Amino acid sequence: MKKGPVYVLICYILWGVLPVFWKMLAAVDSLYVLAGRIVWSLVFISAILAARRSFGAVRAVLGDRRELGRLVLAGITVCVNWGSYIWAVNSGHMLDASLAYYMNPILAILLGTVVFREKLTGLQWLSVAVTFTGLVITILRYRQIPWIALIIGGSFAVYGAIKKGVHAESGVSVFFETLTLAPFALVFMAAAEVRGAGAVGVLHGWQWLLLPAAGVVTTVPLLFFAKGIKTTPMTLSGILMYINPTLQLLLSVLLYQEAFTTTHAILFGFVWSGLALYLLSSLLREHKHKKEETLCE
Repeated sequence: MKKGPVYVLICYILWGVLPVFWKMLAAVDSLYVLAGRIVWSLVFISAILAARRSFGAVRAVLGDRRELGRLVLAGITVCVNWGSYIWAVNSGHMLDASLAYYMNPILAILLGTVVFREKLTGLQWLSVAVTFTGLVITILRYRQIPWIALIIGGSFAVYGAIKKGVHAESGVSVFFETLTLAPFALVFMAAAEVRGAGAVGVLHGWQWLLLPAAGVVTTVPLLFFAKGIKTTPMTLSGILMYINPTLQLLLSVLLYQEAFTTTHAILFGFVWSGLALYLLSSLLREHKHKKEETLCE
């Protein structure tokens, strides 16, 4: 197996087991954990850029207002994604977090049609319709919208759309995304400690290492992904991606004993069916593209 897909696979496995790490910080306020994640991610990625002597690329972004604007917007969007995800995991809604990443491709498809005017195949429209049907059934049964999954999945889809226009390499991108938010995160952490709502008195001994470790567990999977995606076919990457929410689903039910209700089963069934149609469409499109290339040769 080529190294590219292996790196992507490692990234998705790390993301899939990441809830175990956030659960270790469950006693700390979710917004405080988010702030710590932002600050320490900035520290860690800064150290990596310094080791690589990549600050020339950082200066280049500072001279490009459009690129800088995209990265600021990406930082705000990923902040929403990180914050809602941490809150979901530590509030007993890991199933919703899992559902979010199963739904993400469908949400990305809808975003692509609206923002980028992308045309959908018949199978892709069918996958959207099947997933939407599952959401409608869930709303009717629960009498509420699965807003947690929609916020997590939707923010990640928007983040992906913004990143399509970003030219900076991943390390520089993460640097600016976290730099945008770091001043606000530091002010929030200081204010929380003054109010007695921070980590002091909650974390003890070795647990204080968890906050700087948040920067490591955030950045390392991104670096694996950036290294591997360059030589990994998008279809294979799309299939491997579902390792992430599948691991989260298994953790939520088997390890943390979240209730998997009949409504969950119905919704996941529709979403998985939609995903199967989406993947089938991607495979057929790639097969057609390869066939056309062969004929051209």
